[in-house]
Amino acid sequence: MNAASSQFFAANLLVVLLTAHGAALAQSEPTALVDQQHCMFCHTRDAPFLAPSFQQIAERYRDVPGAQAMLEHKLRVGGKAHWGDTAMPLPPDRGGPITRDDAHILIQWVLSQ
Repeated sequence: MNAASSQFFAANLLVVLLTAHGAALAQSEPTALVDQQHCMFCHTRDAPFLAPSFQQIAERYRDVPGAQAMLEHKLRVGGKAHWGDTAMPLPPDRGGPITRDDAHILIQWVLSQ
């Protein structure tokens, strides 16, 4: 392998490693927020429970325009049931108010599942 090929390989390897590292960071669970909002009382990561799993939510909404904003709003104020009979509880019923920034972080994580 010549010097130019070695540099090209090293540059491509760096891009792959940085992309994988960024994906891993984007998918790490915001545990404190999940706990604070009692998300796991109704949801699980990969199987329906009292509400859809985070993976089901991601599959349904990941590529839907405007879905992230709609889900963030629903997380902040509660909302009607989109899955069966269980509505998103109001904030006081699940851990208290949540900021726009925290709702954004949680929904980004859910959609990364």
